[in-house]
Amino acid sequence: MSGPRKRREIFDAALRDLAARGFDALTIEGVAARAGVNKTTIYRWWPSKAALLGAALVDAPLLDLPMPDTGTLRGDLTALVGGLVRLVTGDEAGGAARAALAAAAGNPELAAHFRTFFADRLAREQAIVDRAVRRGELPPGADTMLMMDLLAGAVWTRAAFRGEPLTPDFPARVVSAVLDGLS
Repeated sequence: MSGPRKRREIFDAALRDLAARGFDALTIEGVAARAGVNKTTIYRWWPSKAALLGAALVDAPLLDLPMPDTGTLRGDLTALVGGLVRLVTGDEAGGAARAALAAAAGNPELAAHFRTFFADRLAREQAIVDRAVRRGELPPGADTMLMMDLLAGAVWTRAAFRGEPLTPDFPARVVSAVLDGLS
């Protein structure tokens, strides 16, 4: 991974500023000041704030979502959804994720970076499905994207769009609904 030495600080500053100020008020100068770098350092690597945020979405520790390996599909998905719940509902990470999603709706450049972010996440999540296929828990050719969309969609809809609290049993309940159905 190439980039400036203070890449982590720059990404964290960009996401924290995004959460605090929103996309329109976010400035490269403000990110540079918060990260302790010169603005030319940022512009050398990222030509726009959308490009900077796109890189931060994929590589910032603030939005990292570890891929679990519990030994079962149900355990992996429950742990993954639990991690997503913590990310989406957390003050800093959740605020940054919600602000980035809102900004992407009106900014084609940032929307393109979001597609890269989701492709990266899906590629990482594929390992969970591959292990489940090898263990016989899912059939070959299982639709990873559909499964992850159902799980993540439940979290985002409940937490971000409806503003409802997510109870401690929510990850297990949503995984059961996806794997077992509602009947």
